[in-house]
Amino acid sequence: MKISIAQLNYHIGNFEYNKSLICNAIKQAKGENAELVIFSELCISGYPPLDLLDRYDFIEKCGITVNEIAKECIGISAIVGSPVINKNQEGKKLFNSALVLSEGRIVFAANKALLPTYDIFDEYQYFEPEKSFKVFSLNGKRLAITICEDLWDEQPFDNKFEKSRLYTISPMEELARQNPDIVINIAASPFSYTKTESRENIFRNKARKYGLPVISVNQTGANTELVFDGASVVVDPKGNVFRKLPFFEEAIVTFDTGNLVSGQVTTIEKPDPVELIHDGLVLGIRDYFRKSGLKSAILGLSGGIDSAVCLCLAAEALGHENVRSLLMPSRYSSEHSVTDAVDLAKRLHTRYDIVSIEKPFSAFEDDLSALFEGKARDVTEENIQARVRAVLLMAVSNKFGCILLNTSNKSEAAVGYGTLYGDMAGGLSVIGDVYKTDIYRLAEYINRHKEIIPENIIKKLPSAELRPDQLDSDSLPEYSILDNILYQYIELQKPPEKIIEDGADAETIKRVIRMINFNEYKRYQAPPILRISSKAFGAGRRMPLVARY
Repeated sequence: MKISIAQLNYHIGNFEYNKSLICNAIKQAKGENAELVIFSELCISGYPPLDLLDRYDFIEKCGITVNEIAKECIGISAIVGSPVINKNQEGKKLFNSALVLSEGRIVFAANKALLPTYDIFDEYQYFEPEKSFKVFSLNGKRLAITICEDLWDEQPFDNKFEKSRLYTISPMEELARQNPDIVINIAASPFSYTKTESRENIFRNKARKYGLPVISVNQTGANTELVFDGASVVVDPKGNVFRKLPFFEEAIVTFDTGNLVSGQVTTIEKPDPVELIHDGLVLGIRDYFRKSGLKSAILGLSGGIDSAVCLCLAAEALGHENVRSLLMPSRYSSEHSVTDAVDLAKRLHTRYDIVSIEKPFSAFEDDLSALFEGKARDVTEENIQARVRAVLLMAVSNKFGCILLNTSNKSEAAVGYGTLYGDMAGGLSVIGDVYKTDIYRLAEYINRHKEIIPENIIKKLPSAELRPDQLDSDSLPEYSILDNILYQYIELQKPPEKIIEDGADAETIKRVIRMINFNEYKRYQAPPILRISSKAFGAGRRMPLVARY
């Protein structure tokens, strides 16, 4: 059987656009004599549709779109993902379904059983889990059609707590008893730079376990904070990768299943995590603007490495002509911070403007002097400077229609090293899921062919420059130490006692974790953060603001 797999970039709720993508792929697959073309999970609606699933008109449009696409399936079959009304008398009103379209109509539906309720996922709120499973015969081949976690029911977890969550049903075990010829998995799996290899290994292990070829089709593109990497894969019955589609790109590939048992294997180099993070962030920025109908961006360029990396990513994503920066020196700004920032902007051919914050900052000092009389200068004056800068950035944003990009990194966000309504302002957080140590790796990657980010920016000691001779290390552990603690506590969810057992300094760990927990209220008000890890701040990490833990 000749099969095409279509790895596409969908837009939530944009039914005409999604239909056009899918129909064009069907026509291409027909032109390559494919008998079946496979699309990703909930491709009709876009993923994740969230509370749009509660709207009757939204579900109705999904059904209309499916029927219109079915009319294109003459002489070819297609598998598409869509929410479908549950016509049973019990349970939730919808199924998350994989629909087989053939000869102008829906001929089969496989409904998702294992509905994820972890991290950013909350599918059980909307969908009824399936409890019975059947293979589908197409052109003499028996297809076991699964949706995302239905094939991942034995996926490895990161900690003991997750390992204890045992599934009560295994869709793949039920389907395997019916002697399928091919396993098909449609997915909407977000990108995590720590999970790309383990995800592929799931499919390889399943193929070996059942002695069956596995075809997994994932979507690419970004929707708000979620970035989807694609990387769809075809695995032969021995667990060897036969075909793999690119990361972060749309692609349509046609192959003959007869070749899956020929021993042909694709040699694939292990991807560089920093390259994947870079490409994922660029795609995240581009799709956030494109799908929101936005065009131009602005950010504050400080002469530091964080804003430098953000400017490079934005210029690549949106084009240098659509990105501008504001340099806002104060009495504490070093001369090289301004010259380095100007140098970078010129190298990228992006517009920059210099507006000193000295006058408004001095005005605030004067107006508050009587009220603050007898009080020593402290973080209050530092925060005023950050908030003045936010006012200037938002003024330019309003006047010229530019969306403000936030340039805070994950290390800063974790410990509250940022000012509410100041440097935490913005419509999108570009690097809020990237630790400071990885920011340096990103800078090196950006400079891999030539020096774009000036070496002075990369080598200088991190500083907010809000008081004389200020350094980040005055308030925080060295970033190599800090990031290791943060990763273990946030991503691996280790308790403090376990981190201490692993050899880190007990007082440092306790201080860092106090900072993480205390500053939850700041992160609650932060802009959407592009997600590139397995545990990002935002929708995937919902912590109570008033807890004592």
